[in-house]
Amino acid sequence: MAPEVFTEIGEQSAVYRQPANAAEEVRSLAALLSCPTSSIGTVDKPKNIQNIQQLLPALVTENIYHCGYHSEKSYGAASYLIVRPEGNILVDSPRFAPPLVKNIEAMGGIRYLYLTHRDDVADHQQYRDRFGCDRILHADEINAGTRNVEIQLSGSEPYQLAKDLLILPVPGHTKGHTVLLYNNKFLFTGDHLARSETLQHLIGFRTACWYSWKEQIKSMRKLADYSFEWVLPGHGRRYHADRETMGKMMQKCIAWMEAN
Repeated sequence: MAPEVFTEIGEQSAVYRQPANAAEEVRSLAALLSCPTSSIGTVDKPKNIQNIQQLLPALVTENIYHCGYHSEKSYGAASYLIVRPEGNILVDSPRFAPPLVKNIEAMGGIRYLYLTHRDDVADHQQYRDRFGCDRILHADEINAGTRNVEIQLSGSEPYQLAKDLLILPVPGHTKGHTVLLYNNKFLFTGDHLARSETLQHLIGFRTACWYSWKEQIKSMRKLADYSFEWVLPGHGRRYHADRETMGKMMQKCIAWMEAN
């Protein structure tokens, strides 16, 4: 959220330098609110923290928002909000933080809580209780904590939730992992696909594949048949490109996966 201030050192994050201007301070304080382990602090208590709270969910582009308030229960995964007239979609669960909940309510609430896989469900029950939203999760991901999910998908075929919402099964990271394609443009990928800052291209997470790397490669090949412009992951970096470039990057991703 503030890459000019925070950096990765090994598998951990650290403060690279202090914010140099007001904009960097705002982004850094938003990161403070969003840190899943509350590891970011300030010397003096921020005077404008309530103003920062109003900035989340933060606009990514068009009607797509990053919720912030990452949850330790979801291993710090990112959550997104799609704002649409037919009903908003919460993609994976952020922390159930009162300021965030209030802001989501003001943006129209939640019609569906779409869960990519079992790792990123966090406070799903609290969001269900507050908004009455229907939760969506593949049956192969169901456990004791999600057995009451309203819409339990099955099988390996695409599921058309609405004319602008297509759910695609992508077994690999977990057996029942799915991704959500919105408006044939925005792909919400959970832990299936992301951009690597180190490698500078799209990847699957080889060292965090809990079901089958072979199956994940097959899933990635099928996913490459679809056209989209945005990759919005739970972990890893987002990626945006025109459709032709995205197609090439998907092929590069598949080649890299096959070699690893």
